[in-house]
Amino acid sequence: MIAAARVDPITVEVIKNSLVYASEEMGIAVRNSAYSPNIKDRLDHSCAIFDAQARLIAQAEHIPVHLGSLPWGLRATLATIDGMGLQMAPGDMWVVNDPYISGTHLNDVTVIRPIFVGERLVGYSASKAHHTDVGGAVPGSMSADAEELFGEGLVIAPLRLMRGDVVQPEIIALVRSNSRNPHARSGDLKAQIAGSITGERRVLALIESYGLETYESALERILDESERALRAQLASFRPGRYEVEEAMEDLEGNASVWIRLALTIADGGVTLDYTGTSPQVNFPINAVYGVTLSGIYYVVRALTDPTIPMNDGCFRPITVHIPEGSLLNPRRPASVSGGNVETSQRNADTVLRAFADAAPERVPASSGGTMSNVIVGGVDANGEAWTFYETNGCGMGARPNADGIDGIQAHMTNTLNTPIEAMEHYLPIRVTRYEFAEGTGGAGKYRGGFGLVRSWKMLEGSGRASLIAEHHTFGPGGLRGGANGAPGEHYIVHDGERKKLPGKINVPMSAGDEIIVQSPGGGGWGPPE
Repeated sequence: MIAAARVDPITVEVIKNSLVYASEEMGIAVRNSAYSPNIKDRLDHSCAIFDAQARLIAQAEHIPVHLGSLPWGLRATLATIDGMGLQMAPGDMWVVNDPYISGTHLNDVTVIRPIFVGERLVGYSASKAHHTDVGGAVPGSMSADAEELFGEGLVIAPLRLMRGDVVQPEIIALVRSNSRNPHARSGDLKAQIAGSITGERRVLALIESYGLETYESALERILDESERALRAQLASFRPGRYEVEEAMEDLEGNASVWIRLALTIADGGVTLDYTGTSPQVNFPINAVYGVTLSGIYYVVRALTDPTIPMNDGCFRPITVHIPEGSLLNPRRPASVSGGNVETSQRNADTVLRAFADAAPERVPASSGGTMSNVIVGGVDANGEAWTFYETNGCGMGARPNADGIDGIQAHMTNTLNTPIEAMEHYLPIRVTRYEFAEGTGGAGKYRGGFGLVRSWKMLEGSGRASLIAEHHTFGPGGLRGGANGAPGEHYIVHDGERKKLPGKINVPMSAGDEIIVQSPGGGGWGPPE
């Protein structure tokens, strides 16, 4: 702290904002270099910069479920490497996707670049990107009914992707040979390499400009300032203990899986205790610890001052207890592909509900509570394999002072839709409908946002679709007397017959089949009258 005090405030601000933009520039490099539409069009990737102690220093405004898990994942990766008797060296770059290490699910591949000045480690640049297919039982690697991790695809323990600044071809070959789209996998990995190298260059440029001592002292100031600002915000909330529970739907659509939370606010800090949450289940809505942390960090940040820089200092006022072996902290090898996308959303709903009485003027009604995942792939008329993945917007919950937003990617996802032109150019698909599902928002003083309808037809070949969504049995909750939003719906049209499908299902497809996805509406806020 003494060294940090020597750095003038202007220099601290310059370094802080330079690092934030450096993380944004990393994301631009990944986007511009990527091969797959999921990354270059939907922007399903995230980037961050860390110090030598693996503390988050700066992150881009990318995907909340990625960014909250990256710090936890980096520390777990470093511990795993150390446990193997190895260590990161200058010129290294490491790759990992094991959810129990990297912190999300197998499709999210993390690439880490250690940053050195000479032989001294000064930080890390890291990126996480959703690779559309990493093997497994179904195209897209996200089966709706996978019972264990090994059915979801290739599991990569931490491996050196680069050694001495040279890409290791055997690692690229390993990833390619375990994907239905090898060309895209190697291309997207190279895009992540470009992103992490960009982050390294920007950090080294700052150190060269200001000196290592000034740089590291500024980092301490940046972290401390974020902590003080967040504690001041939390001190304005109504102190107390708040208990809530939210149900999730099983494969049959029953509300049988529970998230239970006791939130305690006191002395400028918060404690979250998930004792009583359901045990882990044998289908893929288990959320690894890093995903659960992401939902917590997201909500705390969303309810406080958005101008506070997101870094490790923001985590200091937050204490978390999640029982091991539960839905939100499963034991290996529980399947987890849907936990990253669905349970992360429902956990965010739960944490928001817990804050509703502590900060009533800030908390909205429940949003759609799902990413309405569509994972599909197959073989076209030429015998070429293809895969496609996207999440769909939903109705945002009504706010204390405004209606909810229609058809938006809410809470734990921050991606775009896939442009129709990109889908129809790259895939044997024709989009048949894309519009708001009017009337699906819950009534209230302020109405919930409408969900959306998105449907497409497979033009040739054969394939399989995996649909993973929540709120198909009961709709997202209203708040302060507002009505619930409408549940979501799935349909398939086969040989002219329209059939309703569950929220979580794998379904075979043939040429001419059409999938229809309607996402849930948001809850209303306040009495409708």
